[in-house]
Amino acid sequence: MDDINFFDKVYQVARLIPPGRVTSYGAIASYLGTKGSSRMVGYAMQACGKEQPPVPAHRVVNRLGLLTAKFHFGGSLMAELLESEGVKVVDDQVQDFKNVFWDPMIELEL
Repeated sequence: MDDINFFDKVYQVARLIPPGRVTSYGAIASYLGTKGSSRMVGYAMQACGKEQPPVPAHRVVNRLGLLTAKFHFGGSLMAELLESEGVKVVDDQVQDFKNVFWDPMIELEL
């Protein structure tokens, strides 16, 4: 699977994350059948800035609900975007993570 095709698949999944929900890099990787490639999912999120339609990269966090990519958004923008959708963020961590977590393996029933 080359990087461009993998990135496009990551973007397709990320675009399905509903507002007010978050998922993890690892959950997307597992859904795509590439468990262990969560770092590549992160690289895809980092590169998605000019994709059309836009990719809601702010809805992808680490497995603990931490906003590890916040510096790519600049300042507090990632947290602000999540909070504008009703996701509570405290100290760069999604609150009530278990309840707002969107698991593509379950939600999209592979």
